[in-house]
Amino acid sequence: MTQRRLPRPSELKQILRPKPIKLNPTERRLAAANTIDDLRMIARKRSPRAVFDYTDGAAELEDSLRRARQTFRGIEFHPNVLRGVSEVDTSTEILGKRSELPFAFAPTGFTRMMNHEGERAVVRVAQDAGIPYALSTMGTTSIEDVAAAGPGARKWFQLYVWRDRAAGQDLMNRAWESGYDTLLLTVDTPVAGARMRDVRNGLSIPPALTLRTFLDGAMHPAWWINLLTTEPLTFASLTSWGGTVAELINEMFDPTLDFGVLDWVRESWPGKLVVKGIQNVDDARDVVSRGADAVLLSNHGGRQLDRAPTPLELLPATLDAVGGRAEVWLDTGILSGGDIVAAMARGADACLIGRAYLYGLMAGGERGVRRTVEILRAEIVRTMQLLGVRRIADLRPTHATLR
Repeated sequence: MTQRRLPRPSELKQILRPKPIKLNPTERRLAAANTIDDLRMIARKRSPRAVFDYTDGAAELEDSLRRARQTFRGIEFHPNVLRGVSEVDTSTEILGKRSELPFAFAPTGFTRMMNHEGERAVVRVAQDAGIPYALSTMGTTSIEDVAAAGPGARKWFQLYVWRDRAAGQDLMNRAWESGYDTLLLTVDTPVAGARMRDVRNGLSIPPALTLRTFLDGAMHPAWWINLLTTEPLTFASLTSWGGTVAELINEMFDPTLDFGVLDWVRESWPGKLVVKGIQNVDDARDVVSRGADAVLLSNHGGRQLDRAPTPLELLPATLDAVGGRAEVWLDTGILSGGDIVAAMARGADACLIGRAYLYGLMAGGERGVRRTVEILRAEIVRTMQLLGVRRIADLRPTHATLR
């Protein structure tokens, strides 16, 4: 028969160790987030539906985004053991400059719609993390204000080509004068993709206070209070707009884009040039031959052409075609540090993340973006250690194969 006894106080003390109570609700929420998906769920609860869906959604049936994520899940890692991985170096070189992590913050439009702290918060985190940040043409903080918020950050500027070429030239001039060293020319948006969540939600820029959004706002009062009591939602590159995202793109963007535009940008921009939105090998080869320093394999996060090629699957053939004459970057579908390690092992020179840090921004402003970096950094380090790899440069395709 089992004999029972009362536990001694010293024994209870070892068991009863409550976690310190975090009084700040934002810190409490973020401390409970251990993955990017956790941040996504917090963002969903704290943001109006139309705002969350703008970030979370993709075009039409959203197959492009779904396939990209499924491709990363299909990666099989092949670890080596007994390699001594007590210290791991996560740094890499991106276009000749050191980045402390193998990813950069991608350009995202309307960032202050997700959280009133917006681009300033993101560039400050990038500065502290030692990674690049790309400001979008459709950003909601000016080129100069972002530069002032992150004077020590490595800053890139993403350019959409407008019908008004003089306006594009002015943006490039302003970015260069403000210390942005790299231009990301986006070429996959001659017209707007059919982002059905936005259509169904009736999303306008800035959000309009309709009966539907009023009722949704009642569930998210903090978001509306922050929107209405901070500086008006304006744009980095234009004065105002009162329609939908698709209407804005179709009104302002130039659908006549051809390779002559790339030649014009290459002649006009004195810094490094990246062509963003490459989705086949021939285009990658052509833009490199016309002076691109890097190609970014991207289907715009699945937000343009649905059923577009998956960047991770396109990576090996692109590397062969480019042949080391330019760097090859990758985005779309990245939701973990393991995804980033897989892409780097498959040969990418860098990854860009967008939704991942926007989920953090919506979940907790600047502190949420910092939590995004903390999560991804920890996942990158742990994945490398379990693979038996001490440096990013030591990753090889044999470490990560597609099943």
